[in-house]
Amino acid sequence: MHTLTAITAGLSTPSSTRQIAEQIAQATSERLADGGREADVSVIELRDLAADLAAAMTSGGLLTPQLQRAIERVTQSDGLILVTPVFKASYSGLFKMFFDALDAQAIVGTPTVIAATAGSPRHSLVLDYSLRPLLSYLRATIMPTGVFAATEDFGGAESGALTARIAKAGGELAQAIAGSAPSAPAGEESFLGLLDQHAGG
Repeated sequence: MHTLTAITAGLSTPSSTRQIAEQIAQATSERLADGGREADVSVIELRDLAADLAAAMTSGGLLTPQLQRAIERVTQSDGLILVTPVFKASYSGLFKMFFDALDAQAIVGTPTVIAATAGSPRHSLVLDYSLRPLLSYLRATIMPTGVFAATEDFGGAESGALTARIAKAGGELAQAIAGSAPSAPAGEESFLGLLDQHAGG
């Protein structure tokens, strides 16, 4: 049994951010099932941890039991799906607070799909300019295919392309979880090298 955890930073109910997280999780589970593997899937709603995260940030890192359980689930997962709404051209503050609460080594090497939702397609570069650098710093193994969904992608003419991208990302994650990780995106290794040089200097 593989453990798969989706982290969603959506604030509304219902949440398009959670919807994308669940769709990627389903695509991943289906691909694992095709290979005879089962997945134990859970979703962590960061809005339910907002007070816990604020307390951790203002108490020197002390974790509430609820936040501790969420972090343990993440650190013990075989695969992660991370989805945030776009606020001010980047990931949300709530999303960042959760990763600030993680130990720097918590998700090293963990296969991870990054995804984001926004009202406009003009924010699609958030995957490469915000999410990928953050997860590269934490040394997660980021899947080549990220998922971005604008409002018009839900139920419109673009919904087919979104569905195909979700399926591709889920397939990559399933492959990585099963032990045959896809190649890292071009430039990722050099990006990590720059981080190492900066840390060493």
